[in-house]
Amino acid sequence: MKILVVGGGGREHAIIKKLKENPQVTEIFALPGNGGIAADAVCVNIGAKDIPQIVEFAVSRGVDYAVVAPDDPLVLGAVDALEEKGIPCFGPRANAAIIEGSKVFAKDLMKKYHIPTARYEVFTDMEAALRYLDTAPVPTVIKADGLALGKGVIIAQTRQEAKEAVQSMMQDKVFGKSGDQIVIEEFLTGPEVSVLSFTDGETVVPMISSMDHKRAGDGDTGLNTGGMGTVAPNPYYTADIAQRCMEEIFLPTIRAMKAEGRTFRGCLYFGLMLTPNGPKVIEYNCRFGDPETQVVLPLLESDLLTIMQATTKGTLAQTEVKFQDAHACCVILASKGYPTAYEKGYPISIPGEITSHVYVAGAAQKDGQLVTSGGRVLGVTAVSDNLKGAIREAYAMAETIRFENRYCRHDIGARALEAGRN
Repeated sequence: MKILVVGGGGREHAIIKKLKENPQVTEIFALPGNGGIAADAVCVNIGAKDIPQIVEFAVSRGVDYAVVAPDDPLVLGAVDALEEKGIPCFGPRANAAIIEGSKVFAKDLMKKYHIPTARYEVFTDMEAALRYLDTAPVPTVIKADGLALGKGVIIAQTRQEAKEAVQSMMQDKVFGKSGDQIVIEEFLTGPEVSVLSFTDGETVVPMISSMDHKRAGDGDTGLNTGGMGTVAPNPYYTADIAQRCMEEIFLPTIRAMKAEGRTFRGCLYFGLMLTPNGPKVIEYNCRFGDPETQVVLPLLESDLLTIMQATTKGTLAQTEVKFQDAHACCVILASKGYPTAYEKGYPISIPGEITSHVYVAGAAQKDGQLVTSGGRVLGVTAVSDNLKGAIREAYAMAETIRFENRYCRHDIGARALEAGRN
């Protein structure tokens, strides 16, 4: 089988490595891929949002199955375009990907179908939003409606911060058209949990839960990033909470999307807050999370391609989805200065014996040498029968990797360890 994977980050590298385990897979194309993914797939310099070129390439190469991993091409209709040419895909069509593409849509869906989430108001007029903030409780959360590279959410501690956030989105257009409409919502408290799930539009099968570390600095300080590391499973996500989430959130969401004529197939990501009043949805993503994928997929024992095809065919209920009873930790090695300004082009040295544990996110090939090309450069993942062991092994491997301007957090998994002791 010839497989096409759209995207070029650490998440895509993790997906590709798992797909390679299926003996039926003869070739994998990554569009565009990156310098590290090139060791596991044929990288083709076609951008993830260049849907006409992606379709043309897939047809010309006789691709048997496509995996569209990032949010942008999903929202733009990459799955629709590929399926119209007879190429089956993993991922939702555009009318279902809107669950991530529009926060207003997602919030209104939850309100209509009584899915627990934070209270909110929607604004298209900046002055009305600013007036609302005069009496809104703080802290408060300001969200740009559309996609914003994971950065369109601001937690404002004061009314002044909240008003500045609104002006930056609606007046200064820091997120472009994504800020034409905004959501102002209640600030929730409690442990956060990420739950990725496979779904064929009828059945939903949650994967192992995970805990992300968004802030750039140790102790959850500094700016928000795309994620500096993850652990799985998340110790706060107990069997009782999982059952409650299935009944109150997961199945109701899948059923709501179907009822709206937007049947969701692929990977639906639930970003949850375990509040004192029960689990609530912070956000939906229409795809695998990054770097959650880098700890969840290494724990998957069943064949990934078989599961993906089942979501496409509608046979997920009859398909085995089994995970190891183990723990995983992923440490992100970044370029110093990320998520703002950083230098790139530095040679990367990775010992050969750990390459199977390394997922390449931001690296390119230059004169036969892997060099840094992004903010998040590599993810290093270890699996162990206990969380402490997974954390220790991930950091031990990370320490053997060298590149100038290398930066990482030193406390990935610390909160999870503490929670596990309670």
